[in-house]
Amino acid sequence: MKEVYVSGAALTPFGKREQSLEELVREAVQNLKNGSTLENADEMDRIDAVCFGNMSGEKFTGISNLSAWVTDHLGLSGKPAIRIDTASSSGAAVFQAGCRAIASGQYQRVLVVAGEKMTHVPSVTATGILAGVIDPYERDCGCTMTALAAMVTRRYMESYGMTAEELALVAVKNHHNGSLNPHAQFQKPVSLEKVMDSRIIASPLRLYDCSPISDGAAAMILTSRPTRVRVRGIGHGTDHVAFRFRESLTSFRATKLAADRAYRMANVRPDKIDVAEVHDAFTSFEIIDTEDLGFFEPGKGVEALVNGTTQLDGELPINPSGGLKSRGHPVGASGLAQVVEIVWQLEGKAGRRQVKGAKMGLTQSIGGFASSNLVNILEAV
Repeated sequence: MKEVYVSGAALTPFGKREQSLEELVREAVQNLKNGSTLENADEMDRIDAVCFGNMSGEKFTGISNLSAWVTDHLGLSGKPAIRIDTASSSGAAVFQAGCRAIASGQYQRVLVVAGEKMTHVPSVTATGILAGVIDPYERDCGCTMTALAAMVTRRYMESYGMTAEELALVAVKNHHNGSLNPHAQFQKPVSLEKVMDSRIIASPLRLYDCSPISDGAAAMILTSRPTRVRVRGIGHGTDHVAFRFRESLTSFRATKLAADRAYRMANVRPDKIDVAEVHDAFTSFEIIDTEDLGFFEPGKGVEALVNGTTQLDGELPINPSGGLKSRGHPVGASGLAQVVEIVWQLEGKAGRRQVKGAKMGLTQSIGGFASSNLVNILEAV
């Protein structure tokens, strides 16, 4: 297989945006043209194929046939194009699809784009759309994403003794990181007291434990030409969609499978990772993710958080971008946005949130309720 490199990476600002989905996608690609490490100004004209990641464009915007729709709006009509949907990990999945297209030798340059437009519909409508990833029987019983996350959080607290105050530290940390990120939806720090005083959404989860509804897009060019950032490993794992059939409520099997495959492909161990972006749609997920990725033993992720290990200046910074919690969570784009952040970290372009000496980074993205999870490993070369 050919090696895969990143030739450029860009984002739009995340949050409540007035622009349409197609305008957000064009903005991300324009930012890519303006600020990337493309070989030359006409690199975009030599794109071989386009991969687009999106979770629910049909329901949020009424648009389908999204792969051809993207090439049309980007002025790339005629190029081969596919659309990837693995729910809220679609951005990570489309990155992996682009990697495989390059590694196969079929293409030399692939444009990878991901985006979602969500804030223009009422919150109750958005919640209903997102709940479509849940097992129908469990959904009929009243389960939502937040309700299931609350069950997981409660079980983790009971199993490992995590307190509500300790859980709140995830939001405090990630909002601090987001305050350093000009692309983040929330750019103000929050105190522990403010998190603890926020209203209960689904006990024990409070408002600041839940990621927001967001708009945004990300773009990247993958190439067979050596650049400063190389893709070392990718992995994908799945689990039962039905929550009631899961082996554990305090661990996500799909992440463990994806991580094992990515580590084996990269030929590295977890202790070689310098920085990571993990899926914190709910704050407890960040703690569970770090354990499933092998960074910490089961039940020890919260201890690492409390001890400052995962802080921006800690031994293993987690979510320097602010994560989904602070950067925002336009579901189809979040997984690719994670990769963009790691690329910037490895290139030394992360500004005030730069992790010193970052040479190898990892992303972990959750699709559905942890039923289609992906892990990517990149390194500076």
